[in-house]
Amino acid sequence: MKRYLITGASRGIGRAIAEKLAAPGVTLLLHGRDTVALAETRKAVEAHCLKVIPLIHDLATSAGVSNLIAEVGAEPIDLLVNNAGVSIVKPFGEITQTEWEQTVGVNITAPFMLTQHFAPRMPPGSSVVNILSIAAKTAFANWSAYCMSKFALEGFSQSAREELRERKIRVINIYPAATDTNIWSKVEGDWPREKMISPNDVASAVAYALSRRADVALENITLSSLTGNL
Repeated sequence: MKRYLITGASRGIGRAIAEKLAAPGVTLLLHGRDTVALAETRKAVEAHCLKVIPLIHDLATSAGVSNLIAEVGAEPIDLLVNNAGVSIVKPFGEITQTEWEQTVGVNITAPFMLTQHFAPRMPPGSSVVNILSIAAKTAFANWSAYCMSKFALEGFSQSAREELRERKIRVINIYPAATDTNIWSKVEGDWPREKMISPNDVASAVAYALSRRADVALENITLSSLTGNL
């Protein structure tokens, strides 16, 4: 039996990954904050896998991360997908302390704490998947907090990869361009969502990387639209 933990699985990329990885013999531990949306994800995948365990926690706080870890339990996991994320889009001078702390908590501290806790207990052949962004490589005006968080996670994941390599645990980084998720409904502006890549495109890349032999590491995958990044 395999156990896969996916954060931010309520909708968008996280839900698409859960749907793509659901399989007989797999227990999906699906994290989210939206109880209703997470229940919909569960309904979509539970017929295709061994078991689904919903985990309702706020990863913006250290207590939320600790409570998630406790609920997952002591049994090792075979896959950690750090997908949960928040984005604050406004000039850096207008970002509030609360918005800053939430961004750091969800986008940096939570992946760090989860990887720090679960990786030492993961068996050889396991994987850590970080859903980063092209914003981990390229800066955009009004996205300073988001870009900062993704640049930080990029640095951590590269270091963690080298530390985990000798234990035969893969660290796979995914760098999607703008992806058509509900995040854009909360961002001011006229965004060409019809030109964006889909959550399923990202999930397919994750599934492909994980399907390689255990001694093959497809470590960095960038996904872009032919029409541009934004």
